[in-house]
Amino acid sequence: MLMPHPAVLRTLVDEYEATKASGSAEDDTRAQDLAYTLCVSTGTREVDRALEVARGWLAAATADDTTTRTADGSHVSTADRPYVSNDDGPRVYA
Repeated sequence: MLMPHPAVLRTLVDEYEATKASGSAEDDTRAQDLAYTLCVSTGTREVDRALEVARGWLAAATADDTTTRTADGSHVSTADRPYVSNDDGPRVYA
């Protein structure tokens, strides 16, 4: 199974949790979209299980895996970067 890049996965988890915490009706649709993407990304069918799997994968990822490179080549933590991804593309983690 292909695994999502840890930086992308971290962004999905963080955005899902923030969207669910807001509780607004407008964010409910976005939360459903993020839940679906998390499930597909982790090969699960329920969002709670998807979050559990994602957190496990993120815990196993190295710190370098959870950062992305900007256009100038510097690394930015997923917590400090905007939602738009600047990563190098898909990677397979065994």
